[in-house]
Amino acid sequence: MIRVMLVDDHGMVREGLKYYLEVEDDIEVIGEAPDGREAAALAGKLQPDVILMDLMMPGVDGVEGTRLCLEASPNSKIVVLTSKAEDDMVLPAVRAGALSYLLKDVSASGLAAAIRAAAAGMPTLHPTAASKMMRQVQGDHAKQEKQARISPREMEVLSLIARGFGNKKIAKELFISERTVKTHVTHLLEKLELGDRTQLAIYAINNKLVEP
Repeated sequence: MIRVMLVDDHGMVREGLKYYLEVEDDIEVIGEAPDGREAAALAGKLQPDVILMDLMMPGVDGVEGTRLCLEASPNSKIVVLTSKAEDDMVLPAVRAGALSYLLKDVSASGLAAAIRAAAAGMPTLHPTAASKMMRQVQGDHAKQEKQARISPREMEVLSLIARGFGNKKIAKELFISERTVKTHVTHLLEKLELGDRTQLAIYAINNKLVEP
C-alpha cells in the first residue's frame, strides 16, 4: 500500500481527495493537515510515502511546508497539488524538494497515477508548470550571465550606489575620479540592461548582490 498524507487548508478538498483515492486498492490516506507546520509535525509521526501538498495556504504555505515535511520525513515524496501554476511558486516548490507538480484539474486516475509514480521516485509535471519552470531556469541563467560580466571594481561601485552614494562620494570612497565612476556606472547600466542608477540600486538589493 502507498501511504498518503493530504495537506490542504480546505476541509472539503481533503474530503474529496480521500473519496477519490480510497477507491484505489493500492493507496491509503493515513492523515491530513490544514497547513505546512501541522503537516510537518504529522509527517514526522506517520512517515508517509507520498504527501499531497497545496501551495496557497495561510500560515506556513506549501513551499515552506515542503521543506519542513522533508526535514521531518526525508523519505516522503512531495506531490504539489494546487489550483494554478503561479510563476513565483513553481520553481521555489521544486527547489524546496517537491518531486511532482499537478493542478487541481487533474483527473482522479491521473492523480492516482502521479502518486504511484512519486512513490517509485518518478516525477510528474503539469505542462503549464513545466513550461513556467523552464522559463524561470532560463531567466536565472541569463541573470547569472549578466552578473558574471560585472568586474570587481564595478561591483564596488554598484554596492555604493545601492547604499545611496552619489558619484562624488563614490569617487572619494574608492580613491578614483568622478569621470571613472561615471564610466563604471555606464558600463553597469549596459551590462545589466537597466535605465538609471535607481534601477541599479533596486536590482542590486533585490538580487542580494550587495548589502544596502
